[in-house]
Parts: sequence; structure tokens; C-alpha cells
Amino acid sequence: MPSGSACSRRMLGVALGIGVLLALVGCTATEGCAAPQELVSQLLQRLEGSVSFEEAANPSVLLAMNLAGGDSEGPIHKWLLQEIKEEAVRRAQKDMTSGQVALHVLALLSSCQDPQRVHALEQTLDLIRVLQQKTDEEMAKLEADGIPKTSLYSVSLDTLALCLAEAGGAQGPSVALAKQVLSPESQLSVDTRAMAALALACVYDYTELHDVRDLLREALSTVSNGFLDEQEKGNGMIGNIYSMGLALQALEATRKFYTPRQWDCAQAFSVVSAHDYQQPTAIAQVLPALVGRSYLDVAALDCAATKDTSPNRQLPLSPVLGTHSIPKAPIQVHYSITNTLQGKHFHYSTSVTVPSGSTLLRVMEVAAEENPEAFSFQTEQTSWGTYVTSIHGLAASTEDRTYWQFLSAGDALEEGVGTYKPHAGEHIQAVFSTY
Repeated sequence: MPSGSACSRRMLGVALGIGVLLALVGCTATEGCAAPQELVSQLLQRLEGSVSFEEAANPSVLLAMNLAGGDSEGPIHKWLLQEIKEEAVRRAQKDMTSGQVALHVLALLSSCQDPQRVHALEQTLDLIRVLQQKTDEEMAKLEADGIPKTSLYSVSLDTLALCLAEAGGAQGPSVALAKQVLSPESQLSVDTRAMAALALACVYDYTELHDVRDLLREALSTVSNGFLDEQEKGNGMIGNIYSMGLALQALEATRKFYTPRQWDCAQAFSVVSAHDYQQPTAIAQVLPALVGRSYLDVAALDCAATKDTSPNRQLPLSPVLGTHSIPKAPIQVHYSITNTLQGKHFHYSTSVTVPSGSTLLRVMEVAAEENPEAFSFQTEQTSWGTYVTSIHGLAASTEDRTYWQFLSAGDALEEGVGTYKPHAGEHIQAVFSTY
């Protein structure tokens, strides 16, 4: 691993904060780059601190903790693992998207669990079979209509999870992904290209078909060299700061596809280190890259060193978990919704009382409980957390390019409703907007 290279050993004595550029001069492309342990520890602690025992467990968080060397015997890790198993058993076959199932598979694999035998709630579920079925549905829609059931990002996640689980159903989707990557008409986001590259790199190492390998190699070379070009033009930035995590993972995992070209990872790491990451999913995506790993390393984690935990044993609440139940002082938050864009215009305002530290999502839930006619809303889960799809019966639309924008003091929030925590007296506005 790069984190154990001579380069990283030379870095051990260097204490750098998040806002300081990484002193990585002298680390060659073949050695790779690894961030100082101080920076990794800060982000890992922040990631663990984001876990709320009153909200749904995020498989991306558990996945990143495992890849970054988090405490697998700690109460947070154990709670996340148990919740992810239970959530998979409850929802995988019902209302999870293929990408959500894939993330659960990756989180379980990284925790040395068998996704074909997920034990929870006195049931056993073959999560790989569920993922294969949902991936087949994605592919059928892609072949029939030219677009998948959800997104190419989800199909990439599906392919990666199937490949790492050695399930045998990854080759077909990988060919379709490679063709999408190479299509002149495709305008794929950085996130989608990066996740596709991770999936294709995995399948490339498994498939023995020469035609398939040639296609995957061409697609991987296209993505990785494209990222290097974007980094050069953007002075270290690939896409935006929130797409950097997956882009860095992809460049780490695809080195042989852009050799002999060298990657200036020090420049890219300096961009990441200068940003104060707060959003859990953003931290979860960038953290593996900072220790020289990617989602591909899920299959290479040392499971022999992990103690076996009985899957049917109910995990007791530890003293650490118990501290989260201490009552918190109530605060008042002002909340309003406005539509002057479409259909019948409306504006409603209210003030709700919630415990300090509550998320904006909780504020919205309380408002809806107190006045459902005005403040009812709907959400869907994405890899970035909870996304509000509708408020007061007015739904966002990709066709109309409309969405619900959340503001505080006139400024757009930089976090989602599931993670942003309003302060006492703050006025949160939800405004129906266009993009």
C-alpha cells in the first residue's frame, strides 16, 4: 500500500492541518501519495462524529471507515454494521435502488461479511441475488431505451459490487459502461466517470476475453487521461471539490492505464487538503484516496485480523452509545416554503421547536407533523443523503429543471437536509427554483 511506502514514512514527522498544502515533493508517481496521519485522523473523527443513532445508517460511511483503518471493534462501527444489515433485510427487495443495494454490498464486504448471507431480524437474505436482479432491470431499460432505470452512476456501483463479490454478473454491464464512456454523445459527470472507471478496472482484472479487455482498456485510458487533463487545466481540481474524492480514487486505481504518463498527486492532494470537508458522503469518498486506497481495495482487506461477531447477536448499547441519549436543550427554528415559479403560487411560514443539534430534516418533519396540509414533503435517498423531491405537493422535475433550494439568510446551504443542523433562531427557506 502507498501508505506504507518510503514516501509516507518520510511524512510521519510532518504535522499539517487541513488548510495547509501537503508537503509531498519527492514522492514519485510509482510510490503514490498519502496524506499525513493527522489529516486522516481529523477526517476519520469527523466522519465517525457524523453518525447519528437516530437516523438511517450510511453504508458509505462504514465503507470509508474500514478502508481508512477505523476501529472495527468500536461501538460506532458495530452499530453501523448491525443497522446496515437490518436495513438490507427490511428494504433491499422492496424500495432500494440498485445503487443503494450495491453500496450495502460494498459496506458488508469491507466489514468481512458475506453479502450472500446477511443475517438480521431473524432472517437471512442473499443480497447478491437482489443486486443481480436490480442490475438486470437497469440493463434491460438501458438496452431498450438508451438510459438505465436509475442512472449510469448506479449501474457503475452495481458492476463494481458484483465484481468485488465475484458474483459473475459484472462483465455484461461493464461492456455497456465502457461503450457509454467512449460514446461521443455521452456527457458523463466526473462522479459517474470515476465510479465507472473503478468498476471497469475491477472487471478488467477478472475477464479473460481479449475483446472485452481491449474495450475496457480503451475506456479506462480515456477516463484516466481525461482526469489528468482536467487536473492540469484546473490547477489540481477535477470537476469540483465534491467530485475530487472519487476522481482521486479512480486515478489511484487506474495507474497502469495512463502509464507512462505521471499523475501529479501532490497537486491534487493540496486542493483536497485546503477544503474543510463537512458533508459525510464527501468525506467518505475522499478519505480512502488520502490513505492511498480506493473502493477496489475492499476485496483486499485483511479479514483474518477481524474478530468474528455473531450475526444474530443483538449488539448492546455501550456507554459511548448511551451518551447520545442525553436530552438536549430545545431550540426554535423558523421555516418557510415558497413557490412563485409554477402553478398556484404559495408561501407558508412556521416556527418549530426541536432539540439542539437536530438536522434540517427533523425540522421539516416536525413542521409537517404540526401542519401536514401546508408542510408535507417527500424525499428519496441518494448517495449524498436525503434529497427532497416534493414539498406541499409540488415536485421537482429534471424535465423542467426545477428543484427545491434551501437557503439561510439568502445563501444556499452547502449541506443536505439530512446533515445540516440549524442554530437557534435561524430562518430556513425552501424556495422552488430552476437550474
